[in-house]
Amino acid sequence: MTRHGIDVVRESFPLPGRDDARVTLSWAAVTDVGHRRHANEDSVIVAPPVFAVADGMGGHAAGDRASAAAVDRLSALAGRGEVDVSDVGGALSLAAHDIDELAEGLPLGAGTTVTGAVLDLGGERPQFVVFNVGDSRVYRFADDELSQVTHDHSVVQELVDAGVLAPHEAESHPESNVVTRALGFHEEPRPDYWMLPIHSGMRLLLCSDGLTKELPVSRIRLHLAARLTAAETAGALVDAALAAGGRDNITVVVVDVLDAPGYTDTSVYNEGSTGARG
Repeated sequence: MTRHGIDVVRESFPLPGRDDARVTLSWAAVTDVGHRRHANEDSVIVAPPVFAVADGMGGHAAGDRASAAAVDRLSALAGRGEVDVSDVGGALSLAAHDIDELAEGLPLGAGTTVTGAVLDLGGERPQFVVFNVGDSRVYRFADDELSQVTHDHSVVQELVDAGVLAPHEAESHPESNVVTRALGFHEEPRPDYWMLPIHSGMRLLLCSDGLTKELPVSRIRLHLAARLTAAETAGALVDAALAAGGRDNITVVVVDVLDAPGYTDTSVYNEGSTGARG
């Protein structure tokens, strides 16, 4: 089977210390091997409070195991009411150690990107702790505007940041697959973090680069703006990436905030204003 999907209609989470106050989410995940790969090296976890996508490197029997190691360690956070940056960092460090062990004797080694969002209800207001290592991405859609929360750790992103390469040229650049940070390869993980306040109506998209290398941001925005359910949106995005070529494994997670009582801030996220990058 080339495609696997996870669809949860909705679930509510109580806010500590606030009687009858709850955050209600709906989410869905779809992963597809694509048209050109023989195996799916992407892994996904949707086990509240953690949602994450990992894109393995190292070839069949290495990349898939590396990405699975990342989500396996993150799964230890499932079911916990309070999760912070140190919890995420600890899980990623353990995953990196696991990957280094499984890569022993493999000529190309093994590694994985990983990006995700953890629901944090333990602070003054509910938020997502967004984290990233590599070039998988998290986007935020609110007020009909799409913004990229994470910052790619890749050669082409460094060229864009330096003004050498235009953003629209990045995906077609010959080194577009070269990442500058990953879990594994005997390096300590260096994740970036963002704190993303939650409000009703916001939508998160987590995806591997199998989506973003096929679809422009404008096309991704149209799908998120179509007001379909999380499951319908995730499936439509994967279908569109397949129709555009499907050259890589494609993994998509859509998380909708259906209700966050008392929190109606609708400002569009941008780094340095409503969130904070670590």
